[in-house]
Amino acid sequence: QVQLVDSGGGLVQAGGSLRLSCATSGRSTSDYARWFRQAPGMGWFRQAPGKEREFVAGISWRGTTTYYADIVKGRFTISRDNAKNTVYLQMNSLKPEDTAVYYCAAALSGVGSSSERSYDYWGQGTQVTVSS
Repeated sequence: QVQLVDSGGGLVQAGGSLRLSCATSGRSTSDYARWFRQAPGMGWFRQAPGKEREFVAGISWRGTTTYYADIVKGRFTISRDNAKNTVYLQMNSLKPEDTAVYYCAAALSGVGSSSERSYDYWGQGTQVTVSS
């Protein structure tokens, strides 16, 4: 069993940048070994107050394939470092409408697509607030 720990959120002015991180935490070496065997795709989702959770970006195990929601294309970049068991979301040119709680997620049998049902593990979320 592994856990996902989101971090990096905060308050930023419109036009600014933030970098979110999602670290994978396991209880034993066998957890990590199983994690690498499963080679999960990873994704970032967000949920604004009063709205449903929505897909933001996803990435395959090797990082060769990425997916982005149209509303963040050209502004956000997802990446991963498997040696560090960490996934990143670089967010540039932030807008007030990007304000939300951001969650990372792992899809054990997925490639990081936009389908929320394909994800098995979720982080606790990190708040991003963009002021105008």
